[in-house]
Amino acid sequence: MIIKNKHRNYVYYILFANLGIYLLQKMNPNFFKNLVLNSLTVQSQPWTIITSMFMHGSSSHLLFNMYALLLFGTLIEQKIGSKRFLLLYFSSGIIGALTFIIIRPGASAIGASGAIMGLLGMTIMVLPKMRVLFFFLVPMSMRTAGIIFAFIDIIGLFNPNNGIANSAHLGGLIVGLLYGWYLINKKNTFAKEFVSYASHHSTYNKTKNIEMNDEDINNYIKYGKL
Repeated sequence: MIIKNKHRNYVYYILFANLGIYLLQKMNPNFFKNLVLNSLTVQSQPWTIITSMFMHGSSSHLLFNMYALLLFGTLIEQKIGSKRFLLLYFSSGIIGALTFIIIRPGASAIGASGAIMGLLGMTIMVLPKMRVLFFFLVPMSMRTAGIIFAFIDIIGLFNPNNGIANSAHLGGLIVGLLYGWYLINKKNTFAKEFVSYASHHSTYNKTKNIEMNDEDINNYIKYGKL
């Protein structure tokens, strides 16, 4: 059996797409007006759920999100693989946008924050004890940082005029946490089945299938990732 690492670093494709679109925004802002997420027009412009994820309101907004994407995205893509990374990123951004639409009717939003929070949620689940500098100053575990971020966004829900899409943050974070829980549970289930087979291969029920493909098994054996 040959094991191939097909890691493609999609983080960088997404990062450059965000940078490029931001530059185009600055060159021709009117062209991008129909790409902004707006809860009043989203039914007639459903593409804005995706396009708004690649737009940013300021250079600081862009730089903060891209720093987080580079920091957590590269780590998570290596940990769970490129396909699952893309699924996580876009599903977190989409659910974040839908959460925003429901909680903030009549409001508009742009930014990759919902998708970024999905990456944060996944990091909390798969690397809860990893040490980070909260706001570049205070060292703490990912689990603790995640609790603080969630608390800040929950408080932000009661201040709708703060200019922050807190509801999108929370929607993306929940997706990351749930997907992380699913992958951990899947990996633990496979590990139990694998150990059970190794220990009782003579009496193992050969009609029972482990629902995993070759890529899953190869990644688990070589990289410990699912």
